[in-house]
Amino acid sequence: MTTNIAYAICSLNDIPSRRAMGFRLMIVGEDGTQRPWPIVVVRWGKQVFGYVNRCPHDGVNLDWERNQFLDPNGLRLMCGKHGALFELGTGACVEGPCKGDQLTAVAVSVVDDDICVTGVTLVEDEDEAAASGEEE
Repeated sequence: MTTNIAYAICSLNDIPSRRAMGFRLMIVGEDGTQRPWPIVVVRWGKQVFGYVNRCPHDGVNLDWERNQFLDPNGLRLMCGKHGALFELGTGACVEGPCKGDQLTAVAVSVVDDDICVTGVTLVEDEDEAAASGEEE
């Protein structure tokens, strides 16, 4: 159930260049169920890269502390549990227990200075309120 909708998740300026930020979103799956979808977005100048925040080695989140995704040199994504290193632009694991594997890419783009997620259906705030029986 992929869509052509671009969901703005933050402003480009919310993530400084050469930094990464995690997001805890809710996605609507193919079967219509809602589930958590943790992602990480890396900004490098005007380029952005997105990945599911899950190490392919054992399924843990990459960040060992909130929004601590990069290696000490700031050049690669790093799994905080086992130290696996991933290329920023491809998500390929170049060092560590999952070498040769890669992160799951997330389609992100910059639209009108907003970083947007595309190719999926996200649960929006209004949907969450309706699902929980809240009224605005």
